[in-house]
Amino acid sequence: MRASHTRAAVSARFDDRSVVSHAGLLPLLRLAENVGFAGLAAERIRIPGPAGANPGAKLLSIVAGMAAGADSIDDLDVLRRGAADRLFRGVRAPSTLGTFLRGFEIGHAGALEAFAAQVLARLAGQAGPRLLPGAGEYAVLDLDSKIKQVYGRRKTGADYGYTKVLGYNVLAATLSTPIAAPVIAATRLRGGDADTRRKAASFARQALRAARAAGATGELLVRADSGYYVGSLVRAAVEGGACFSITMPQRAPIRAAIEGIAEEEWTTVEYATPVLDEETGTRVWAAEVAETGYTAFANPT
Repeated sequence: MRASHTRAAVSARFDDRSVVSHAGLLPLLRLAENVGFAGLAAERIRIPGPAGANPGAKLLSIVAGMAAGADSIDDLDVLRRGAADRLFRGVRAPSTLGTFLRGFEIGHAGALEAFAAQVLARLAGQAGPRLLPGAGEYAVLDLDSKIKQVYGRRKTGADYGYTKVLGYNVLAATLSTPIAAPVIAATRLRGGDADTRRKAASFARQALRAARAAGATGELLVRADSGYYVGSLVRAAVEGGACFSITMPQRAPIRAAIEGIAEEEWTTVEYATPVLDEETGTRVWAAEVAETGYTAFANPT
């Protein structure tokens, strides 16, 4: 190890050829090998030309690099430092991985979704209840959306959405239990100007299939914010044998129903952990709840 001193800071770097900085990746790569990651990639991912050769090795290099902290193409070189090449074979150079990634089009999103779903199902088969303990009794499937900003003007499908920035619209579903951290059950990449509700039902069905395949065979709750307030999604959840909890947007009929609740019907609840009110910057320790009636999706059109 060599250390260099400056007036502002002290930095250190390892350059010993016998040092392995990310040996903890070995269990991850062994697990990928056990579920047939590379073989599935070869079946599902087809990039034309030389850039698409050996997709399994390239995808695994990208996943391992991200697990080691890489957040850019250049950072993927982390797997070729020190003695890492003695442990991890088939690692591709960042330039090769960059060429591979640039070969993807928006049409490859579906293939990647199917690939990820199969990997998750096989992981569940390998790990059993250790992947999502308690999922056989109760699990929660959270649906969300996000705009991911991009900067290349020629990126296929990139557009301006509700955030007013150039990007892609990404749908994501995470699966968790009261005693298990969430895992990503499904994703979908769409154009930046896509409405969250567009084909939300088909995404919910995709996520439900993945959740069941991952071991969520008991009671399952589909949870989403008001961006997913659409009748077809509720129908998909019910047909998939799940319950649902979806936030309703503050439209006039909803506000009228809330305003019609008598003052004495409100009940105070206290939070174990305070919630930050972003508008005032203060922490909220309590709230009031009440029940009312409202018929959703009553308009047949």
